[in-house]
Amino acid sequence: MNDKDLVLTREGRQKLEIELDDLKTVHRREVNERIRQAKEFGDISENAEYEAAKQEQAFVEGRIMRVESMIRNARIIEDSDYAADEVHLGASVKVKDTKGGSTLEFTLVGSTEADPKNGRLSNESPLGHALIGKKKGETIDVQTPRGIVAYKVESIGKKKAAAKKAS
Repeated sequence: MNDKDLVLTREGRQKLEIELDDLKTVHRREVNERIRQAKEFGDISENAEYEAAKQEQAFVEGRIMRVESMIRNARIIEDSDYAADEVHLGASVKVKDTKGGSTLEFTLVGSTEADPKNGRLSNESPLGHALIGKKKGETIDVQTPRGIVAYKVESIGKKKAAAKKAS
């Protein structure tokens, strides 16, 4: 785990806790069963099934350690930590492309929870980073692959926004 500040919403922490439980109860058991079955084939020094199961076991155990560390070191986003009229982690935001007129709606989250297809934009993305601390009505310029795009903050809320792109 690196030293980067890890921020999560309560929902994000809950998802990590569910993943951790699944890794410990389901995946560990499945991998251990695969190892047991592979040992029954005889000589484990030349047993491809055994080697594959051991590699999967290492991956599962590594992921368990990483998720445990993420949960332990995470800072949970609280709306009360931020001004209600400013873009902050956990806020739902609606922005409008000032040139093209299209709108984007998303919830601003930490990089661990980012899922742009489902309306969860990372605070480390160019747009997310540029929006932090902005207020309704402010315009920002964001460097994108297609060049600089100007966005105007249309609304800031607490509800989770659905992924939406319209013109």
